Amino acid sequence: MQSWPVPSVSAVPGTAVPLSMYDTADQRIKPVDTSGEEVGMYVCGITPYDSTHLGHAATYLTFDLVYRQLLANGHKVHYVQNITDVDDPLFERAARDGVDWRELGTSQIDLFRSDMETLSVIPPRDYIGAMEAVDEIVVMIQRLLDAGAAYKLDHGDIYAPIDATAQFGYESNLDRATMLKFFAERGGDPQREGKRDPLDALLWRGHREGEPAWESPFGLGRPGWHVECSAIATNRLGATFAIQGGGSDLAFPHHEFSAAHAEAAHNTQRMAGHYVHSGMIALDGVKMSKSLGNLVFVHKLTEAGHDPSAIRLAVFDGHYRADRDFTYEGLDAAEARLARWREALANEGDVGEVRVGVDKLRNALANDLDTPAALAIIDEATGDADGMLAAAIDGLLGVQISGH
Repeated sequence: MQSWPVPSVSAVPGTAVPLSMYDTADQRIKPVDTSGEEVGMYVCGITPYDSTHLGHAATYLTFDLVYRQLLANGHKVHYVQNITDVDDPLFERAARDGVDWRELGTSQIDLFRSDMETLSVIPPRDYIGAMEAVDEIVVMIQRLLDAGAAYKLDHGDIYAPIDATAQFGYESNLDRATMLKFFAERGGDPQREGKRDPLDALLWRGHREGEPAWESPFGLGRPGWHVECSAIATNRLGATFAIQGGGSDLAFPHHEFSAAHAEAAHNTQRMAGHYVHSGMIALDGVKMSKSLGNLVFVHKLTEAGHDPSAIRLAVFDGHYRADRDFTYEGLDAAEARLARWREALANEGDVGEVRVGVDKLRNALANDLDTPAALAIIDEATGDADGMLAAAIDGLLGVQISGH
């Protein structure tokens, strides 16, 4: 599937600083593995039943920052992102609105691409829809069946047992009661009769009337959510890679099972070196949700004249791992901050001081993407020298100082 155009990314002056990030599995900040020819990064994409709101944007801006730090350090990055363009929420929204689910998905994917381009997010090299990947998902499910890491139920359904890997649970570090709670809330089916364990995850849903279906060795049906990402990621990045990312609500069950399926299929101990999760975004203290109708959409903000760089700054004002609030007052403050930066950096600064500022900026962002510290460093700038600081701000933060 087509992604979106690659933005111009300024080369960043100064000395490279290795990136360290918090890993949900190990529960500590540690260096990102950059030892291979390319750094593999997989970030879970949208289910295209609604356009991009600030919660979505915050997640993809987080991993855009990761990408930018790696590029600034001279690393090649192989970024992969999926689109869950076959799933129950998409069917339900299409039925509610009386539209074809394929048309709804296409329209929202187009809008997502447009929003990412507007925000200067670096696109994935591989942008893969679930429908494109059905054949490879089928191959992975067959591998799991052959390895005894999957079992069949009635109606053509296939499940993965939680004991298929000895290390199940390492990624999210949750107790069983919390797993059961989140599993029920986040797309699981703990009440499904016949399952060996309520937490066992769906790999293949046998065909039901009115649902799309694909041929497979185990009959007509469609893939489950978690195995979709397992197959798409490992087929492009290998059985193990550096970073799996997404919002904090994906740590369980989605990332736990994505890793478990991949590890069982490939007989490995750990799919990703880092499991990285961004916090949730609330509006005026209330978590954004479609049911509450309090979503703030990126395209609505830009249509109202808000500078995309200011939207980035509003998101970066809080640390990526924190659950944080979006307010229009905060967006106004971000636009005022951006205007101050542009005015200050139009002045001629001392070369030595600017170089120190760039190094401080690199160090702040290399420390688990500490954007509040990074913004405070730039706040202190009184000038630029040969565009060095402006280039660093663009290259590392994706914020445009000149040419706006």
